[in-house]
Amino acid sequence: MHATLDEWLAYIERQHPRSIELGLARIRDVAARMALGRPAGRVVVVGGTNGKGSTVAFLEAIGLAQGWKVGGYTSPHLLRFNERVRIDGREATDEALVAGFAAVEAARGETPLTYFEYATLCALWLFERAGLDLAVLEVGLGGRLDAVNLVDADAAIITTVDLDHQDWLGPDVESIGFEKAGIARAGRPLVLGDDDPPASVMRHAYAIGAPAWRIANDFFAEPLDATTWRWREVGFAMDLPPPALDAPVQLRNAACAIAALRALDAEEAITPATFARGIATARIRGRLQRFNRDGVEVVVDVGHNPQAARALSAWLRAQPAKPTQAVFAALGDKDGAGVVAALAKDIAAWHLAGSQAAGPRGQSVEDLAHALAGTAAAAGSRHADVGAALHAAIAAAAPEGRVLVFGSFHAAAAGLAVLEGGDDGRG
Repeated sequence: MHATLDEWLAYIERQHPRSIELGLARIRDVAARMALGRPAGRVVVVGGTNGKGSTVAFLEAIGLAQGWKVGGYTSPHLLRFNERVRIDGREATDEALVAGFAAVEAARGETPLTYFEYATLCALWLFERAGLDLAVLEVGLGGRLDAVNLVDADAAIITTVDLDHQDWLGPDVESIGFEKAGIARAGRPLVLGDDDPPASVMRHAYAIGAPAWRIANDFFAEPLDATTWRWREVGFAMDLPPPALDAPVQLRNAACAIAALRALDAEEAITPATFARGIATARIRGRLQRFNRDGVEVVVDVGHNPQAARALSAWLRAQPAKPTQAVFAALGDKDGAGVVAALAKDIAAWHLAGSQAAGPRGQSVEDLAHALAGTAAAAGSRHADVGAALHAAIAAAAPEGRVLVFGSFHAAAAGLAVLEGGDDGRG
């Protein structure tokens, strides 16, 4: 057995020939050998193309404001693996994770597991032993065949459905919607953050008898003024403070979190004051996270697909006008050109960065520039890594200007490493 978390993480990376292997048979078999039960008294699973992590953060914060013991499981992490597993808002310790991985390893026998499957089983093992009132689990990829779908949730949320991971989930939103709808369960609420979701989602919900709650149809999020918005459904409404998380789209994420918790019909009714406290205190790193460097506003975001880029564009246009320098590092399997197209009118200058440090999915800055040929970013400056691009962007920004670091979780993590003083962000 391995003594440290770093040793375990290095080990589990080598235990499956593929980084992604969808399907529940293997993980279900190992979970049975681990005798895993339910991870908490109440379980909410969150899937979708974008907004999953933020929605988890709102659910956790509301649960904590209610006085519940809450577990949160998300992926990927930014700077430390421990970020993926939280109990009562605190990251799991190295010691706890080592114990969880040892329990998984003792049970798996000859069954190969991916890195994500190891992590999911470890989190579920820790949650079951923590005596949680609420567990919030973020889907890794898709839904139907994702390891998190091992758990029968009391409520499921699909934040959005858009094009991403087409190699795994299908070529269009109908195919992707069907995969994401697989987290729904018969007779249990399915909350939808799209007011017009793909027909495949609604068909699946109807076919299995999962009641679908759609935003702008069954519940509503209505801005009233700069300091108040209203969540309402038929026969009930409450006025709430703006979400602590920035961007217009966060209103939808917060509204979905509220809908799921109200749909649970919890024995302890959550009051408007508790919802307000949770919405106002939810935090998550790398989502429009702001810094100031010598008068230059630096914003770090994990946005990495065209839908997320459209949300970034909406946020930029809602901010005070500033010339914005973009530090962009997309992974090789992403639609970088689609991301650039969504933001082309909002960016004054582009600084492209290589992402080889992200592993097999990373790419050199030359490959990124080639993929962006013909776009507004194609003539941008080129840098070997995010650290170099960020330093160049800050230097190029006008006083009182803005720098936006985005394009992948890797880009956000490298940017945070520089801005928080961890290292220079170079690999």
